[in-house]
Amino acid sequence: MTDPAMIIAMKFLGKLKLGMNHLMPKSVPYVTFKIIELSLTHGMSPVSPLGFAYYGSYLAKQGNINKGYHYVKLALSLLDRVGSRENAGGVIFMCTQVKSYVEPLQAALEYHHEGYAAAMASGDISQAVINLLALNASSFFAGANLQRIQEQCDNTIQLCEERKMVIFMVQAQQFQRSSTKLIGTGEEPKYSSEGRDVLASNIGIMRSYHYHTAYVSFIFRSYDDTIENIEKYFALQENTWGILFLAHAVHAFHTGLISFWVARKSKEQRWYQRGNQSKLALRRWAETSQWTFENKWYLLEAEESFCNNDVEAAKTYYKKAITSAKLHKSVHEEALAHELAAHFYLELGEREQTVEHFMLAHEKYLEWGALGKCDSLLKFVEFMKKLWHEGAMS
Repeated sequence: MTDPAMIIAMKFLGKLKLGMNHLMPKSVPYVTFKIIELSLTHGMSPVSPLGFAYYGSYLAKQGNINKGYHYVKLALSLLDRVGSRENAGGVIFMCTQVKSYVEPLQAALEYHHEGYAAAMASGDISQAVINLLALNASSFFAGANLQRIQEQCDNTIQLCEERKMVIFMVQAQQFQRSSTKLIGTGEEPKYSSEGRDVLASNIGIMRSYHYHTAYVSFIFRSYDDTIENIEKYFALQENTWGILFLAHAVHAFHTGLISFWVARKSKEQRWYQRGNQSKLALRRWAETSQWTFENKWYLLEAEESFCNNDVEAAKTYYKKAITSAKLHKSVHEEALAHELAAHFYLELGEREQTVEHFMLAHEKYLEWGALGKCDSLLKFVEFMKKLWHEGAMS
């Protein structure tokens, strides 16, 4: 691209796209198509890779993961051909979100390190922080050591505070809060007055807060807190994103598990339907990445079978979920699969299997660094054994 007017127009569209992600996400595809149209008509520019990256994400969000993956690889290949890497941080971030649906999730960690470095090199602090946020999220979802994640979150929050990036800081504080709860320190984030305003008014941030709170409550088996926050999560309408984030899949997984738990307790059909929707979504995603999504799909199948009183199917799927999580290096989800299997066997009255799975869950939670969860689990096991001894539990 050599036309000065077109170059300026492309730069404007690139900046517009990044701003619209949060303010007008439904309009992002229109800007994406315009960038691609101008690139194909007038030649490639430094903004062109951004257009192809977003187009790949748009296709992936529509359900065509493989085609989306093709376009994000094209976007990355263009970075070194357009004469400038000024948008490299944003391109790498967006492409990595799609690649996480195809490649092993653990690989995303290195990609976001690269995106952070590229953004810093071009002076784009916003995209540098976005890559740090994505690194924190991917590390958490991949089952990286929780103490290391806490350090990453602390560093991200410090940078956001220095740069007065309030929304990004509050986002980082959600992962910081979940990590500290699991570790057992229980420290609440120190929100600034601006941060508290964001937390009370920004729908995306509020939804993230209730997701994290529901997730941690679920992990600690606090039913009332879980249902209170998951109801609030579902009540907040998600922005109509035209792009695909890793969080879409992880939220579907955890809300699916919660929904099946609530369905068993409440007997309400709406919760069963929500769990089933999550299961179907994870099954589709497992077709493009067995590594990241197979164990999640199997665990949802197990929980659904538990709901349906299909004992043999549940046993089979719990075993598959555990084996798949172990094979794909998801220590946190191996722990969770063991724990949920233990609750299933507890319901059946099979004491030996119950204790075995609880202790294997404890071992894996310990490996993850979830010391607070380990303490909670041991207390429950001791309480359970006491009830058995007293004859108060089958």
